[in-house]
Amino acid sequence: MKLLYFASLRQKIGLPEEDVTPPDSVRDVADLIDWLMTRGPEYAAAFENKITIRAAIDQEHAKLDAPLGHPREVAFFPPVTGG
Repeated sequence: MKLLYFASLRQKIGLPEEDVTPPDSVRDVADLIDWLMTRGPEYAAAFENKITIRAAIDQEHAKLDAPLGHPREVAFFPPVTGG
């Protein structure tokens, strides 16, 4: 699957996107984040406050407990604030 990283996540990880094959134990967005955090300190820093991370599966907003199935793309972005 292709992963896309936006804003501060992109800066911390150092990549705008990447193709990954997570293990079969990764079943939902939260599992994917947990697995990514094991890939290095840059990922751990980017996802350290997991509950604030927003995700989209194949361009549809998804909660942390959303099942992944077999997506083509998962995008991650930090919460957006402003007026």
